[in-house]
Amino acid sequence: MELLCHQQRHQTSVLWPEDIDRRLNILVRAAAAAGERTSRAELLAALVAAAETNPEVLASLLHRYRRMPTDALAEDENRDDLPVVRSPGPRRAASS
Repeated sequence: MELLCHQQRHQTSVLWPEDIDRRLNILVRAAAAAGERTSRAELLAALVAAAETNPEVLASLLHRYRRMPTDALAEDENRDDLPVVRSPGPRRAASS
């Protein structure tokens, strides 16, 4: 049985508000606090895979998001209780 998380990858481009992008980083840090080593892409894939396909539920989520004030996510901005997570991928060589 092939696992969904091992299927061939498809690149997508997401354009969204800066606060949402920061929120994704916080969610990755929260997963790390639970002992999970993950990436932004994997977490997004997990969230999309878990989302309900019920039209009314999706409409409700959209309406809630569209009514959120700009400071709606501010309380999570300075989460000192979450570990710092480095982005996966190649690292720059240290300068001598």
